[in-house]
Amino acid sequence: MLWLGTFIAGMGFSEIMPFLSLYVDDLGTFTKGQLTLYSGVTYAVTFLVIALISPVWGRLADRKGRKLMLLRSSLGMALVIGLMGFVTNVWQLIGLRFLQGLFAGYIPNASALVAAETPRDKSGNALGILTTGYVSGNLIGPVLGGIMAQVFLIRWTFLLTGIFLIIVFFLSATLVHEHFTPVTRAQQAQGGSWLQAFKNPKLIIVLLVSTMIIQMGNNSITPIISLYVRQLMHGVGPVTVVAGIIAALPGFSTLIAAPKLGEYGDRKGTARILVFGYVFAILMYFPQGFVTSVWLLGIFRFMIGISDGALFPVVQTMLTKNSPQELTGTVFSWNQSFQALGSMFGSLFGGIIANLFNYSGVFTFTALTLLVNFLLLWWLVPEIRHWRQRA
Repeated sequence: MLWLGTFIAGMGFSEIMPFLSLYVDDLGTFTKGQLTLYSGVTYAVTFLVIALISPVWGRLADRKGRKLMLLRSSLGMALVIGLMGFVTNVWQLIGLRFLQGLFAGYIPNASALVAAETPRDKSGNALGILTTGYVSGNLIGPVLGGIMAQVFLIRWTFLLTGIFLIIVFFLSATLVHEHFTPVTRAQQAQGGSWLQAFKNPKLIIVLLVSTMIIQMGNNSITPIISLYVRQLMHGVGPVTVVAGIIAALPGFSTLIAAPKLGEYGDRKGTARILVFGYVFAILMYFPQGFVTSVWLLGIFRFMIGISDGALFPVVQTMLTKNSPQELTGTVFSWNQSFQALGSMFGSLFGGIIANLFNYSGVFTFTALTLLVNFLLLWWLVPEIRHWRQRA
């Protein structure tokens, strides 16, 4: 049921993402520099709010249950995203994107629920399977949204997204059940800092920062992907449809790779998968800024999905295996918070770098950032350096 919920949530959310910058362009008359900056801010403001509010929702999830958070998120986002179809200027859109951040959190709470109710030795496989739900939705969403935007109007995609999320709300309310032991406010207060409950708090912090940097790399591309596609197509042809397909391509490979990599990591060690994911991502990001054909861009975006299928589930699995079960909600809320920070910084940096160095600079920046993150992990987490001995 949670797989289906994350599938619909991912589809609804991703319908609008690939061409949100084109929607911004429709809301005013902007220079290229203004458009990239406004697009970056429009993406980033949601994630700034998520970063600030997620720990609060996480503590509430540990007290009241993850199902309640699923209902809060799906209903709130359905209303806010639906209203985006009626805005008349970019500031109204930015305001609604701000409110969207307050209601975000369906997929992280679904992950936390699965992690809490799955045996630890099977968590990698379970989270890998759940990832395919979200990724499958991401795969279909941009294509569906692109077709709707081409045939009708971009505004229709926001209304359709709201309808999909209402469906998620009712499915979650009626068919999702949780075996939950609540943690009282007093018990949380007695625990002191949540990091004190971990055997290896440094590892947890490093993993959270890695989540931020991985997501920063992914989201530095998002604000400019439709504009980059439009440039490669010289403004001729069904730009929104092609942009939707390009945005969806990583989902194909992630859908195939994530469960297999999760299962392999449970058997052979997650560190091996993490090393592969970083190296492969770095090698695939560099060439994307220098392609001259939208077809080549599509091939490299397809390859990026393999690294996504390695990195995100593995980081979540390592967090799960190194966390007390009673703090699962808290850990995943902080993971969402750092992921949101990565989305925010990625959106802002993507807009700024595209303005300064053109679109190609964004892909180079992403590759270099992931390289730095990988080197930090290699330095700070000894078990990653010694994966060969444990293999």
